[in-house]
Amino acid sequence: MFFNAQDYNFIRMSSLYLFRTSANKICDGLRDLTDREKKVRAEVEKLVDPETGLTFGEMNIITDVKEQEPGVVKIDFVPTSPFCPIAFKFAMDIKKSAMKVEGVEKALVYCHGHTMEETINRTVNREETTK
Repeated sequence: MFFNAQDYNFIRMSSLYLFRTSANKICDGLRDLTDREKKVRAEVEKLVDPETGLTFGEMNIITDVKEQEPGVVKIDFVPTSPFCPIAFKFAMDIKKSAMKVEGVEKALVYCHGHTMEETINRTVNREETTK
């Protein structure tokens, strides 16, 4: 039995969805989110993957949102594949979206499961220098 590219993409996305849904349910049961964490999660989950047309919430890309200290949120996400060509764009979009939430002064975004996650994380979270 052979699968075409569309079948393969559907199977890959379905498996990824089931895995992330299970993982998110486990993580969500460990602690209650603060109001700010809920608002940040809701905001970043509105983002849309241009390849699939699905929101980040529908795809369960966002794996955790944690307010580390007042005004500072940490957001973890897993891109759609280890070689996702727009993972850096996803990270920047997540950061910009989180910064729109009232009370968020700093958003730290961490990509996981990508071949270039270290570079993405370092670049997205570097401190902006002003002259």
